[in-house]
Amino acid sequence: MATTKVFKSGNAMAVRLPASFNAVAGTPVEVREVQGKWIVEPVTAAPRKFNIDKVWGCAKGSGLAMDPDRSFVERPLLWDDPKWRAKHLPD
Repeated sequence: MATTKVFKSGNAMAVRLPASFNAVAGTPVEVREVQGKWIVEPVTAAPRKFNIDKVWGCAKGSGLAMDPDRSFVERPLLWDDPKWRAKHLPD
């Protein structure tokens, strides 16, 4: 257990977390009061979704294009080699 003090930071009250807590600066936290005790818990942020509407069609007129007839050629992969697998991925 560690002891710290509440201090004034601008118009808010703040608490410093000891370095031994390994808190990462900028981590969003939830603060709540339960029966007179303050509980601070990190918030697991929902994964951000990419909005394709903002970039869809932005390359029009830029000369960038993908050939619709383009085909991809299969090639041997390093990890398909039995000697490499035996050395790097032993069962």
